[in-house]
Amino acid sequence: MTATYLVSDRVDACDVQGSADTRGVGIDHAGVSGLRYPIVVLDQARTRQHTIASVTMSVAVAHQFKGTHMSRFIEVLNRHRGEVTMHTIPTILEELCLRLDAEEASMEVRFPYFLERLAPATGAAALLDYDCAFTATRRRGATDFILEVGVPVTSLCPCSKAISDYGAHNQRGTITTRVRTMCPADFIWIEEIVEIAEASGSAPVYPLLKRADERFVTMQAYDHPVFVEDMVRNVATRLQNDARVQWFAVRAVNAESIHNHAAFAEVAWSRAVLGRDGDDS
Repeated sequence: MTATYLVSDRVDACDVQGSADTRGVGIDHAGVSGLRYPIVVLDQARTRQHTIASVTMSVAVAHQFKGTHMSRFIEVLNRHRGEVTMHTIPTILEELCLRLDAEEASMEVRFPYFLERLAPATGAAALLDYDCAFTATRRRGATDFILEVGVPVTSLCPCSKAISDYGAHNQRGTITTRVRTMCPADFIWIEEIVEIAEASGSAPVYPLLKRADERFVTMQAYDHPVFVEDMVRNVATRLQNDARVQWFAVRAVNAESIHNHAAFAEVAWSRAVLGRDGDDS
């Protein structure tokens, strides 16, 4: 015998999340996180790329309300699953504000982005993944959008090279760049950030290398030694000279090969104040 459960009047009338709260404490962010979702992002070479994202969506909850309606986040996202880019995220956030009666909405979309990389000597091709994210907040009718790209690189220590009779210690590092443009029309490709980061280390990282390629990248790194401080400065110099960029934050981390700790450096800069800016939002 199959049980039948009918929608009762209690279900339609019961809105606990929308009920009053008397504690007088507003909530900065309430929503859903760890939501895995298929998305499509813009690809400079192939127009579009399908990938899987980990999505966080939230709204600010006014002090007079007990909570927000979690199911509506999924409903809004589902209507935009065909494309999640800097062009569509403001629309998604605006819908969240309207559907959830919120003055502020935020969204973080983290995803792997794949590029075909060619080995430097043999041209052997394979895919390499980059950790990327879109982070955006909409308040008072305006959207703040930040692109984040994490790029693996090789770095060779200048000090080790200078004091050694031969060789020098080197390691794999990661350069993570977060950038905000002057206006939505100033589009920056993920590939552009990848190129800047790879040019800022001692050598790029490749998914596939043959013996001739290994020789090439080993000598390339030896000829271009850099500290983590050099790497963030190299990226910063390029971005400061890009008129599209309003703000950026760069962090380089080396998984040291001769220590049991990592080395890091970071810098943030804002064109609005013509200098460094501590805002990392």
